[in-house]
Amino acid sequence: MSALAAPNEVVTKALLRQVAVPGLDRPAALITLDNGFDHTKPNSFGPGGLTSLDEAITAALAAEPAFIAVTGKPYIFCVGADITSLPALENREQALEIGRLGHRVFARLKDSAVPTFAFVNGAAMGGGLELALHCHYRTLSAGAAALALPEVSLGLIPGWGGTQLLPNLIGIPAATQVIIQNPLMQNKMLKPKQAAEMGIADVLLEPADFLERSLEWAAGVVRGEVTVTRPEVDKDMWAGVLYFARQTLDQRLHGAVPSAYKALDLLETAKDADFATGTAAEDEALADLVFSEELRSGLYAFDLVQRRAKRPAGAPDKGLARPVTKVGIVGAGLMASQLALLFARRLQVPVVMTDLDQSRVDKGVGYVHTQIEKAVSKGRMDKGTAAKLYGLVSGSVDKSVFADADFVIEAVFEDLGVKKQVWAELEKIVKPETVLATNTSSLSITEMAAELEHPERVVGFHFFNPVAVLPLLEIVRGERTDDATLATAFAVGKQLKKSSVLVKDAPAFVVNRLLTRFLGTVFAAVDQGTPLDVANSALDPLGLPMRPLALLQLVGPAVAYHVGGTLHEAFPDRFGVSENLKRIADSGQPIVVDDQINDEVAKLLVVGDEPLTGEQVRQNALDALAQEIRLMLDEGVVAEAQDIDLCMILGAGWPFHLGGVTPYLDRTGTSERVTGKRFLPRGVASLR
Repeated sequence: MSALAAPNEVVTKALLRQVAVPGLDRPAALITLDNGFDHTKPNSFGPGGLTSLDEAITAALAAEPAFIAVTGKPYIFCVGADITSLPALENREQALEIGRLGHRVFARLKDSAVPTFAFVNGAAMGGGLELALHCHYRTLSAGAAALALPEVSLGLIPGWGGTQLLPNLIGIPAATQVIIQNPLMQNKMLKPKQAAEMGIADVLLEPADFLERSLEWAAGVVRGEVTVTRPEVDKDMWAGVLYFARQTLDQRLHGAVPSAYKALDLLETAKDADFATGTAAEDEALADLVFSEELRSGLYAFDLVQRRAKRPAGAPDKGLARPVTKVGIVGAGLMASQLALLFARRLQVPVVMTDLDQSRVDKGVGYVHTQIEKAVSKGRMDKGTAAKLYGLVSGSVDKSVFADADFVIEAVFEDLGVKKQVWAELEKIVKPETVLATNTSSLSITEMAAELEHPERVVGFHFFNPVAVLPLLEIVRGERTDDATLATAFAVGKQLKKSSVLVKDAPAFVVNRLLTRFLGTVFAAVDQGTPLDVANSALDPLGLPMRPLALLQLVGPAVAYHVGGTLHEAFPDRFGVSENLKRIADSGQPIVVDDQINDEVAKLLVVGDEPLTGEQVRQNALDALAQEIRLMLDEGVVAEAQDIDLCMILGAGWPFHLGGVTPYLDRTGTSERVTGKRFLPRGVASLR
């Protein structure tokens, strides 16, 4: 196959038109990128799209315009390379050819004698943002939804000039943040205002008349009436910033993400190398990474997040969903208050919290108001929206306020008896069709609803902390939960902008069950006598977002001990109960202080005399994960292994380069050795 042949490519065409601009004696050449679909299928570049852009630039230059501008279809500039075609590449030379083609076409805008502009009207990611960086000037819409160079998270590098252009435009500290740090923070996006402040854009314009204002601004630049000044890049700090970045990567990833280290090398090259040398280095790095296992896992994870998360497996017909015009929240603690803010912001309906006394209610409502005030002060929310939200969130000590609620969720103490009591009381108050949702992290939905008159309307609605950040929502179907309740839960989850996964009513569901098994294995090694620092660093080669003890501290030792106890009751042969974990929970002391293990906590432990090596701890943990995942799939906890991976990525922050978890277990041979077979077919998330 030729690298220039992409039979399945949805070609993004570069549509050229001449535009008369007031104040200029010649028309401007406006190139609009458009793949023929609406914003739900963004523009991307494969060989056909690059060829179309190349032809449009040739035609534009031939017309001798006042300037050339590139923009995109509504809401979308361009989201980069067509990564779906990468697995079809058969050899390294084809990968090099793709890199060189993009560089050659984009460089025509950089090297043009005619002024070139990028009118970034919407989402610009990866190669799309790199295209904009090649233009002499850039306008940016304040409504652009996504701005990023996310390649490192997938196992790639910005391969069309980004590593060379960006640091020399905005400086090495900011470029390192955009190219390496943000992708490794669950693909953090830049806000338009932030991108403009960094210097990625020369001017930020409102979306309502963005194209008209961009043309006017560009005409001002061409006429010499608008002067674009850019601060000189400080190269004295270059080496120091990259040294610190490499140390940070070593501490966090321990060599587990080759693309991050390749990106660092390319940023180092950008300091002194000429552009041709730097882009040739990008080509070589890209060709190396295209045939890596990490990229295959990254592409698999990307597909899960972009496609499967939007079409939850097993979700009922959305037409069965009931409207939700008011939400009730039982509890006014931190979790309940976070939920109140989220529901009010996303659903734009009245939200009322209740608790045992007025002081708790006031504290919960006060938390919501404080968060709204913070959002306004930081420019993340306008005062009109804030005023509306203030009016939507209220509190009461009288549960009768739930009488007209369509959806009530409880966030009370994690005790089955307490939750059953809550529902028994509420059932006498709410409407017969009101959905009763529980945020339980481990308890049985079926048991919780067993004594109710209408158990069919109880559903698990398990969020992950922090609620505003982690996108996963485990929706748990009890044995008697009906389709209308489930459809309403999925509809609400979508309104909340969460990625929902349907889960069977099984102990601790997906994420907590796997993390408890994982942490339990690590802590069992501590109980045997393995030093805390050895157990804590044993999983470093995986490049997980947190070491085990930091994760345990985030979850909370008391919560971990409670969930572990629930799972021990269900599966005593696989989930042990650690008295050392109980000692830590009872002490109330932090396990980790400033990334160092707390010596005072270490003194509390009573351990055996059979310590394990770090490698043994790691293999035990991986073996335990493989066994538990196989059992969960056999039990039908989720539909497929892909849902396990989606949950681990979105709910636990496990990285793309692992593909969540099952691709890593497959490629290391762990799944076949422990369970007798792979979780995924060969080639789905691996080279072979």
